Amino acid sequence: MSLEVRLEGLSAHYGDTRVLDRTDLRLPAGSFTALLGPSGCGKSTVLNLVAGFVRASEGRVTAGSAPVRGPGPERGVVFQHYALFPWRTARGNVEFALKRLGLPRPERRRRALAALAEVGLADGAEKYPAQLSGGMQQRVALARALAAEPEVLLMDEPFGALDALTRTRMQHLLRTLWQRRGTTVLFVTHDIDEALALAERVIVLGGTPGRILADHTVPAGSGDPDLRALIAHHLGSD
Repeated sequence: MSLEVRLEGLSAHYGDTRVLDRTDLRLPAGSFTALLGPSGCGKSTVLNLVAGFVRASEGRVTAGSAPVRGPGPERGVVFQHYALFPWRTARGNVEFALKRLGLPRPERRRRALAALAEVGLADGAEKYPAQLSGGMQQRVALARALAAEPEVLLMDEPFGALDALTRTRMQHLLRTLWQRRGTTVLFVTHDIDEALALAERVIVLGGTPGRILADHTVPAGSGDPDLRALIAHHLGSD
């Protein structure tokens, strides 16, 4: 399941500060797009606008044919910080997030266990966060988002706190899940190599206020050194 996402003439202010200039962007249904740029360029603001956590100062966001006016179950979000309840097991954390959908308890349990199995944590369902490594905790956070069966998955530097090996494993897992589910993914990162390893399209954001500097299609295999150099040039020349 997936939805097309559109940003049309989108601008955002925090107080008197303009953080995002008029921005137009179309994310086709089922696409995987990386939003790449340095800290403070408005990447997370774009994600929060699509998630419905903040309102645009100008323009609009649509998911499918519906305008985004607030959070919704069709848009799942995964942050860098896991934000797990330490007193709940992995399954309990996922089940708790499903309460907002009004699902009966057996269905919440079924979905939670299925999502944990999908991210490779079937054996850790009854463990508490303190018993899990950082990578495992991020898998719980991912399972929590996937259990709601979102049509758009928004990820804000979710692997930034992980060591290099765990990050590579999580990237592979995410890519596999995307290929299996076909969900529309918007992935925020400041890491060029991560963007190229994961996405089929890289949007380079920069400037103050933030604006789109470049839009690149990523060739299969993502090992194009010329593209990496070009993206680095965009970032360096901002």
